[in-house]
Amino acid sequence: MPIMIYLAGPDVFLPNAIEVGRQKMAICQEFGFEGLFPVDNDLGVEADAAAIFRANCAQMKRADVGVFNLSPFRGPSADAGTVFELGFLFSQNRPVYGYSNAPGSYITRVPTAGPLPKRGERGVDRDGLAVENFGLTDNLMIVEAIRASGGAIAFAPREGNAFASPALETIPAFRACLEIVRQRFH
Repeated sequence: MPIMIYLAGPDVFLPNAIEVGRQKMAICQEFGFEGLFPVDNDLGVEADAAAIFRANCAQMKRADVGVFNLSPFRGPSADAGTVFELGFLFSQNRPVYGYSNAPGSYITRVPTAGPLPKRGERGVDRDGLAVENFGLTDNLMIVEAIRASGGAIAFAPREGNAFASPALETIPAFRACLEIVRQRFH
């Protein structure tokens, strides 16, 4: 029986979410895994938030591993729902992995009205609130959960990225992430 991987990320909000989900599940099969893409649950739920939540939680409980698209979404950090799912699987003692189209550090993505001002030794955002600066690609709770589970975060290779469309720009990073998972489990 193949290892079941829960595939989370803001991909579910794409106009072609079903196509992207099917492509990622097919890529999982290439690597010898079975992908579980949350949008599959949404199709028969008629946009009932509680039903979608229950269906996705049930799907996460079936998963052996979580793989998360941590590309910044609607701000400098990963999608809030994706981060919840990462925490859910981490709390179930499942290995969690991430991939992103933004390899830079989190602090470089925090919006400011110019260069990042400082308060003492710490950078602050445009509202004067401290911004963590550990040199990580996202909030420390996200990155450290992945590390603590034995996982890693993958990024797309720098050269030769000819993406099929903007909606699929994370596919090279997704493949790199699955390669890391395969090295651990095969």
